[in-house]
Amino acid sequence: MPIRWRLTIFNALAIGAILLLLGVGLFLLLQESLLSRVERTVESRALIAARELEVDEGADGTLEVKLEGDAAEQLSLDGVFVVVRNHNGRILYESVNLPADAEKQDTVWRDAVQSGGPASGTARLSREGPDYIYAKPIENHGAPPLILEAGRSYSALEETLDAIGTAITASIGVAFFLSIGGAYFLARTALRPVDAVVSSAREMSETDLSKRLPVTNPGDEIGRLATTINGLLARLETAFGRLKASLTRQEEALARQRRFAADASHEFRTPLTAISGYANMLDGWALEDPEAARESVMAIKKESDRLRSLAEALLTLARGDEGPSLRVERHDLREVAAESVEAARVAANGRVAIEYASPVQPIRAAFDREQVRQTASILLDNAVKYTPKGGNVTVRVGEEKGHAYLEVSDTGFGIPEEELPLVFERFYRLDSSRTQGSAGLGLSIAHQIAQAHGGTIEARSTVGQGSTFTLVLPQKQG
Repeated sequence: MPIRWRLTIFNALAIGAILLLLGVGLFLLLQESLLSRVERTVESRALIAARELEVDEGADGTLEVKLEGDAAEQLSLDGVFVVVRNHNGRILYESVNLPADAEKQDTVWRDAVQSGGPASGTARLSREGPDYIYAKPIENHGAPPLILEAGRSYSALEETLDAIGTAITASIGVAFFLSIGGAYFLARTALRPVDAVVSSAREMSETDLSKRLPVTNPGDEIGRLATTINGLLARLETAFGRLKASLTRQEEALARQRRFAADASHEFRTPLTAISGYANMLDGWALEDPEAARESVMAIKKESDRLRSLAEALLTLARGDEGPSLRVERHDLREVAAESVEAARVAANGRVAIEYASPVQPIRAAFDREQVRQTASILLDNAVKYTPKGGNVTVRVGEEKGHAYLEVSDTGFGIPEEELPLVFERFYRLDSSRTQGSAGLGLSIAHQIAQAHGGTIEARSTVGQGSTFTLVLPQKQG
């Protein structure tokens, strides 16, 4: 059964029980009040009648009882009747005509005779009985006392009580049905926020936790519950977002690992194939031809050097992935740039011009000198490699906003804008025809070293005009 109906039934029953108790209590209170009023009226009129009663003895010795004047009129107006009996119960006077069997129906007078004092009770004495009877002994000039009974019918009182009971019952019934409607309205109004919460909750899904439950009144219990659930949803959304991002990163890392393994296999396969081919030549016939043997040996040596360089590069990257061990000290970046430029000039052998204007003031920063030197050599090697003969490579060193930078610019082929974000990927090469012998790991190593220092490598390029790579390092050790 829905909660609103349970609340409605509970409230209606509770209100009905209260109304019933109030109705019964009010009816009993009115009944007691009206009964007490009848009794007081009868008793007071009995006392008046006892004072005004005239008792005379006739010529034949019989008693004559009279009640005249204002007393009789007052009794008539109040609906009270009076009966006077002798000590044997014979009626000597009656203010109204009583039924023939009235003497048999009345026993209150006997109680008064036996007790010698007033007595009261209920009897069917008048024609409208039952009646309330009040009996009182009165003196009879030395003879046995007479018994004066005053009575009043309950019929009018019963009619009044019946009308009052009917009115109270009808009022309770109407109020009970109104309470059912009111209880249902209140339950529906109180649970309307719950319906809104349920409706909003049904619109949520496991893939979308951005929706929130409506909060109609933050101060009540339902509002506080909705606020608490919204806080829980926010935390769940954050947790799922992190989990999703983590899974995405794991998928990307797994894809990079697969691509790395495939690229590494390809890079190793090429020199190994060449070595195997030249070895077969030597084993088959090249040893008999000194010139062919010499060329085979030189080729095997070249490919072996290439394999060694590739293995060393992969080892460097693997160590970097595990967290490189840095020997960070304060060094002058000008000196590192000068050493790298000198080595690059020797390697270029005049094919391109390498320009470097060292700053006057030292450019100090916290870094591992050998690794930054390796990074500068990689940037210069790439610049020379991608710059055609007769081109220029420019090296600049400086500091800005708490960072030191080493910038290498060339007038080479340039990098297409869509490929610029990929240059730091492992085994990525722009044009394999221009980079024979390169595995495409240099910029990846340089980028890894920069990140290990808390720095970055920025790349800018324009196709046909050249490229600029900038190593940025923090001047203070983090």
